[in-house]
Amino acid sequence: MGLLLTKRNAVLTVVVIALFASLLIFSGLFKKAPLPPPPPVVSDNSKPQYAIIGRSVEGRKIETFTYGQGDRRLIFAGGIHGGYEWNSVLLAYTFMDYLSANPDLIPKNMAITIIPSANPDGVYRVTGKDGRFTITDISTNEQTLEAGRFNADKVDLNRNFGCKWQSKSTWRNAIVNAGSKAFSEPETVAIRDFVLRLKQKPLGVIFWHSQAGEVDASECESGILPTTLDIMNAYAEAAGYKPVKSFDNYSITGDAEGWLASIAVPAITVELSTHRDIEWEKNLAGVKALLTYFDKETRR
Repeated sequence: MGLLLTKRNAVLTVVVIALFASLLIFSGLFKKAPLPPPPPVVSDNSKPQYAIIGRSVEGRKIETFTYGQGDRRLIFAGGIHGGYEWNSVLLAYTFMDYLSANPDLIPKNMAITIIPSANPDGVYRVTGKDGRFTITDISTNEQTLEAGRFNADKVDLNRNFGCKWQSKSTWRNAIVNAGSKAFSEPETVAIRDFVLRLKQKPLGVIFWHSQAGEVDASECESGILPTTLDIMNAYAEAAGYKPVKSFDNYSITGDAEGWLASIAVPAITVELSTHRDIEWEKNLAGVKALLTYFDKETRR
């Protein structure tokens, strides 16, 4: 009997040891199993940084959309002449959609800021819409279209900036209201203050207009900046527009590009060929030429 108990105890001991060993092995497998790595943090450059930089006379938003990273930036602006040049606004929105779909277009050390509608009251007068619109929204009345060139104070905003400003300026053969003083209008103040608040001066500023089919350089009292000539030629050659060093069809005072030149910021005016087409492929080629130019300058 004693021998049988001893054998049973021995068997139980072996079973207990085996179970304990199995438990240790089983537990060890779980402890040693590697945890999956955390998902990488990806910066979505397709989503722009959005800001309201000011309000129009009638309280409409003046918006900026910034794509890419870095303080070295290009600024593109459409619609400073409102609904009269509505295709420049549609071009800006088309460019925004393209950047959202193709964020890698922008070099890593650069950013692009777009002001799609610099004169939203003028656009509203012609389209009846705030923000985005379609061609079917646009008035066909010539008087309405021409009135849409100005803001709600009937000021030509591209005669209201602080370079050679005069209270009355010209557009074609007509006298236009340039405001009570330089930067008298909230729209021009918004653009001015946005530029001046940046950590670094913009690499360049491009205003889209219509309808001359050319790229104009900017200057104020000190002549044309060398970089301005470079980007004028780069954009014009790539887009197939005529480069124009000095706009002399009629006298212009208080223009945005001239004011930028006065603070040593290169600026050009891109004139689309008509008041209806955005000439997307041509202007995309021009934009790419500027990005290539400034990317090379940065790497020097």
